[in-house]
Formats: sequence, structure tokens, C-alpha cells
Amino acid sequence: MNKTTLEILNDPALLAVCEAHFRRLSALYAGETPERPFLLCGIGRVTHDGALDWEAWLEESLDALAAHAKVAKSRRAFRPLSVAWGAYGVHFIDHLFGAEVFELEGGWQAHNLDAPVGQLERPDLETIPLWTSLRAFARAFVERQARGALLGLPTIASALNIAVNLYGQRILEAMILEPEAARHDLRVINGVLCDLHRWYRANVPEEQLQCVIPAMRCQPPGYGQICGCTCQLLSGQLYREFIAPLDAEVLALYPRGGMIHLCGAHTQHLPVWREMRELRAVQTNHRAADDLERYFHELRGDQVLYVAPYEKMPLQRVLEITGGRRLVVQTGPRQLAHFLEIADRGLS
Repeated sequence: MNKTTLEILNDPALLAVCEAHFRRLSALYAGETPERPFLLCGIGRVTHDGALDWEAWLEESLDALAAHAKVAKSRRAFRPLSVAWGAYGVHFIDHLFGAEVFELEGGWQAHNLDAPVGQLERPDLETIPLWTSLRAFARAFVERQARGALLGLPTIASALNIAVNLYGQRILEAMILEPEAARHDLRVINGVLCDLHRWYRANVPEEQLQCVIPAMRCQPPGYGQICGCTCQLLSGQLYREFIAPLDAEVLALYPRGGMIHLCGAHTQHLPVWREMRELRAVQTNHRAADDLERYFHELRGDQVLYVAPYEKMPLQRVLEITGGRRLVVQTGPRQLAHFLEIADRGLS
């Protein structure tokens, strides 16, 4: 990273715009209704390469972000700059537990473990080269002092997501047939997830720390995130009994709680999520967005909704349901101009 890049990423004008958007976002979390819809369209540099030359990639990425700094100064949409080494994508934690992670058709997959449910042992993180490299990457990011950029975490996910990655349907069967075995392994997984979050919170400034995919799920400083994709496979009772306490434990590590990501049919869990004080935001993709009306009316008034509009849930319908309250609209660059036209009309 050259001197010019550092100057650009510490430009007072860039920092002022970012701080202004964070104030608007914090106000939204505090219950205020904005004058216009809050649009989030971040600019991120992300790689899922598990064997990355991270030093060269970090330098290249910061230079690339600096080239987008002018666009990031938009006051009409929040366009945070971020960098994330999301090693192995959603299978990062599987790798730490010794699962074979492999590349398939441009993405990452993992083979299930052969061991029976109930015998999972905590990995010695200090002996895993990838975790050593990820920590070095995070420290190097902090040392650059590029204050206009955010650091996104690898996908730490959630205990249920990881358990299903490791065991497939066997973990679901164990919740019914061998509940103590299932609880044991879920607790072991959650303990590792919590330790990873603790490390990042202790070593990265809060104002630059974001969980997974900050370009589209950016929250005010001090919020965490879990991935709830797989909980669509559970009944409300099984989630309440086995998973909800673990999800709440992860979010409680952050001073203001945090978000759950959803991408399927999950409304059976609305009563639990309404009660979960640590849960402050719900992010809905595709099928999950179809149930926006239920999420808006059945969650608490202090729980924010991040919505990615699509053909079945267009932005106009999103605004009809929410009136812009408790709402962050996620948009990609292709949709941004159209969404800005709608947002500029305000919420009257």
C-alpha cells in the first residue's frame, strides 16, 4: 500500500461521510424513522481462497478500495469500503474441526465427519496454520491504519450451521434420538465460535470490525452476526431447546447484540426471536424476504430488518409494509440507480 492509498483512506471527507451514515444507521436502530429509505450498497474486496498470499492481497485490496473512495463519499446511499478474507466461505469452521474442505465448481464444499455424534473434540486452534494466518492478516490490517476501510470476518456462522456441515442429517436425528450427544457437540462448536469472536473483538478496533459480508450487512459498531440459514430445518420447539441459547450466547459477546441472516422459511422461530434480547436485526434474502410482513409485525419494535428486494418482494412493496421504519435496504450496484430514484421520493 502506497502513501497515496493511505492518505485517501484517511481523507477527512471520506471519514465524515462514513461517520454520518453510521449515525443515521444508529438512529434507525434506536427507533427513529428516517426521512428517506436507508440504502446500503457497500464496496467490498473479498476472497475465499484458503491458501492466500494474504500480504500481497491485502495491499492490492486497499489500493483497489482507494480507487473507489470518491464513490464511497455518496451521502444518498451508504457505500462502506471493506476487505475480508473469508477463507473457505461457509466451510471455514469445518476446516478448523478437521473436515476435508474441497473446491467444487468454483465454490467450497466439505465432507461430513465419520465419527458418531457426541464425540466431537475441541480443536487446538494454536496448531492450525489457517487460523494463524487469519490472525496475522487481521493484525496487518489494523497496523495499516486505513481508517476509511472496514474489516469483515471470515464466516463464523452458527453452531447449527456448522453441525449440519459436519454431520449432515445425523445431527438433526440426534436431537431426537440422542439429545445429550447432540448437545455436547453443539456446545463444543459454539465454544470455538465464541472464542473466535472474542479474539477479533480484542484485536480489531470496534469502529472497523464487521461480521460477514459488511458490504451488504454493515451494522453500527458493536454489533455481531450469526448465520441462521439451517434453522429452517427445525421446528420451533427444537430450535428453542437446542439452538436459541447458543445463538444468544454468540450475540451476547457484542455490547449491542447483533443480527441473524436468513435465506429460507423460518417464521416458526418468530416467537423465540421476539424474546431474544440479544437479537437486534434480522437479514432476509430471497425466500426469507417473502415473509417480510410477518417479520415486521411479529418481531419487536427495536429489531431492525435488512431486506434485499427481488422480483417477489420489490422495493415498493417493502416500503408499503415498513414505511421505511426499522428498515435497511440492501442493494447491489446494478439496482442502485433505480433504488435511489425511489428513495429520493422520501417516505411521505
